[in-house]
Amino acid sequence: MSSPYRSMKKQATQRWRSTNRVTRRRWIVFGVAFVVALVFYSFSRHGKQRLHSIKRIVNGPSKDDTDLPPTWEKLWQWEKDLPQHNLDLPFPEGRTGRYLHFANQIQMLGWNNQLNEVLMNALLAYKSKRAYVFQPYVWKGDYYPWPESKTPHWPPRTPANALMSGPAVGGPWDPEDDAPRSVSEDWWHIVCPQHERRIINTGDVKPDIMWEDGMTIFTHWEKLLRDAPERCIEIRPALRSVDNFPQVFDLFLWGSDRILNLWDMFSTSPVSRLFDTSPVVRSAVDRNEYLFLPKGPRPSLPASRNPYDRMLAIHLRRGDYKQACLGLAQWNSTFYSWNLTPELPDKFINPEGYTYGKNTPENVEYYLKHCYPTDEFIMNKIQTARAEYYRDAKPGEVRHLDVLFLLTNDKTGWVDGLKEKFSKDGWNTIVSTWDLQLDAEQKDVGMAVDMDIARKAAVFIGNGWSSFTSNIVHRRLMDKKPYISTRFY
Repeated sequence: MSSPYRSMKKQATQRWRSTNRVTRRRWIVFGVAFVVALVFYSFSRHGKQRLHSIKRIVNGPSKDDTDLPPTWEKLWQWEKDLPQHNLDLPFPEGRTGRYLHFANQIQMLGWNNQLNEVLMNALLAYKSKRAYVFQPYVWKGDYYPWPESKTPHWPPRTPANALMSGPAVGGPWDPEDDAPRSVSEDWWHIVCPQHERRIINTGDVKPDIMWEDGMTIFTHWEKLLRDAPERCIEIRPALRSVDNFPQVFDLFLWGSDRILNLWDMFSTSPVSRLFDTSPVVRSAVDRNEYLFLPKGPRPSLPASRNPYDRMLAIHLRRGDYKQACLGLAQWNSTFYSWNLTPELPDKFINPEGYTYGKNTPENVEYYLKHCYPTDEFIMNKIQTARAEYYRDAKPGEVRHLDVLFLLTNDKTGWVDGLKEKFSKDGWNTIVSTWDLQLDAEQKDVGMAVDMDIARKAAVFIGNGWSSFTSNIVHRRLMDKKPYISTRFY
């Protein structure tokens, strides 16, 4: 081998070794950094949950752990087997039917943020002579009753028919009504393949009608959807940079009195009339009715044997809600949706001295008084609501309230202290959300269980800014409860 060649080989070998040493050092530094980051992550809350999830998937659930979420296997199959899921059905269903899918529908928020939208979207599909495509409820992880480590699927999903019943989730319409029945999202993908769908982006429709009243917004969309020749229409959301709330019926509408001129049409529609409690929720309510049987002394006048006729239910939202109330104060927000119904006795008058995006300390205090009330305010409101409900009784009618139901998300023990105060104030039967006995399926729909109990109560006190309260108000209005029986802080 020639001397120049040996020299070149030696130089190349040295360069390779030098480069290789640098590369090894970089990989070592990267590896150490990765291990350190992994260690820190494993000690974080999210990291611990992930590690538990991986461990559960590998090892399976503990045999000793009986508190596991439901699989909903039978209900998923029931939805799959709905009779309208048949391509051979004649128009307006089957392969020639007309369908409407809302890809912009809210997900991964509270159930009640979604429920009012589900009902209004289903009504829009009905008026447009199209089958509404219902979707499962996809949980926001923080709200799910079980940790991520206990379920193989994340985010978790609950079948729509576990939470509600009626035409909006595939139930039948009135016998004489030939409207197409709602179908599941899985069936949508079969009956409406991608190449047959017309896509409508909300950014192409909403700007012209964004701040109109509810009926104007509804009829604009109704005409667009009814006149469209395509069988399958999918409404997709505008980019968040264009519209932060890209729903057809968005938060700005639900949170203003512009929604109210839709009430007459909505409340008389079959979507609202036939909306009902699901069998799972009803079973939970029936299972716990014994808790509400009055325990106090016999009333001086004959009172109803039905515990719900003697119940005052009150929505006590706590947890992170104080921050939500401060945000509502900052934007000077009014009551939400059907809580604005003019016939209801308690109104919220927005305070003066407000600048958009900023409020005075006095106004913030005023908001908190009604949105995040003190124990004393709650006690006074209950006393006032009971007294005014008694005074509203018809001649010869006996009204007696001695059962108290507390709908709450509080986990701090605050409610236990409140119970003691109520007991000293003369309430003998006091039950809270946490006292209910629920199996796994009933626990999964616990928010709907609370709602149904409050719907049945003789008197209900709610939070006027809450969609949870608003959906209870909707059911109470449909049940023709006296206006004086539905109150707000």
